[in-house]
Amino acid sequence: MNPRSEPRLADTLNTAIVVLDERNRPIYLNSAAEQFLGTSYSAALKSGFDTVFAANPLLAETIREALATQQVMTLREIELVLAHESTRVADCAITPRPDYPRARVMLEFNDIERHLRISRDARINSLQMTTRQMMRGLAHELKNPLGGLRGAAQLLERELPDERLTEYTRIILQETDRLRGLIDRMLGPIDRPDCHWVNVHEPLEQVRQLLRIEAGDKPLDWQLDYDPSIPDVWADRDQLVQVLLNLARNAVQAMREGNTPEPRLTFRTRVLRQFTIHGKRHRLAVRIDVEDNGPGVPEDLVETLFLPMVSGRAGGSGLGLSLAQTIAERHQGMIEFVPKRGLTRFSLILPIHPDGDHAPGRKAPNE
Repeated sequence: MNPRSEPRLADTLNTAIVVLDERNRPIYLNSAAEQFLGTSYSAALKSGFDTVFAANPLLAETIREALATQQVMTLREIELVLAHESTRVADCAITPRPDYPRARVMLEFNDIERHLRISRDARINSLQMTTRQMMRGLAHELKNPLGGLRGAAQLLERELPDERLTEYTRIILQETDRLRGLIDRMLGPIDRPDCHWVNVHEPLEQVRQLLRIEAGDKPLDWQLDYDPSIPDVWADRDQLVQVLLNLARNAVQAMREGNTPEPRLTFRTRVLRQFTIHGKRHRLAVRIDVEDNGPGVPEDLVETLFLPMVSGRAGGSGLGLSLAQTIAERHQGMIEFVPKRGLTRFSLILPIHPDGDHAPGRKAPNE
């Protein structure tokens, strides 16, 4: 009898349950386990779990320890590499010699990635809001003395008897204007989004054309992984171009500065269902990935990546990602940094429409 075909109470659980025999072949997988592992029972039966253990040595070692001690062991917040090099974060309980025919070990995986992401996003969003308020207060305080400094320099320039001395006042005016421009960028975009229904692939293609022109004859491998079924989103098209251009340009610059031997830039689009953004669950959302194979983001910058004045590049102002995140938030979306093995991925996540997935007077596409 095929154990997977037997109706069992475990099939109704959200916890992924895997029972393995002495050869690391599955005796039983519930439905949650198939979804968690990204495979079916028949495929897992054919391939076995040796490849899973080879990719996850900590899990394999803990199983050996549990079998040796005959004690139930638990791994907390372990990052697992699963099918197709995908990763999941989970708690894992390991039960040696469970009461199940031919069973060697039972694994129970509790997928906590979504909860960790929501918690992390809330923490980072709170930090960003606090920092942004502080920066806005500082910027407003600096604007007044800069205005007085500029006015005084203009008056001084008119009174100077020697025109050669005006070179110094021009430097004062230029630097004052540069600082005012920096402050305006710190304050973020002033214009509110002018939203319409937008096909997200159009701004992506515009960004790709701009970067191809900038790249000239420098090598860059483009990978396009578009989901043609993605509905339009309620957004400001020009602001989407601004955000995506910032993310893609950062990726290209990072690959060039890191001397990546075969630079590759991937644009990917996907639909997300029942997705939570800043504590609000949306029935439909869109995820736009900008992924590169460059040197990656330094680990010490991950938590502060979207804060103003934080940059991992020499000469970077540290304002680009902060402003991009501000634009995303004005669309009730967010930008998420997803570290992967050998890859750097930034994801722009937007609700189809922030108010019930449709704009007044029109139903959401594909609804």
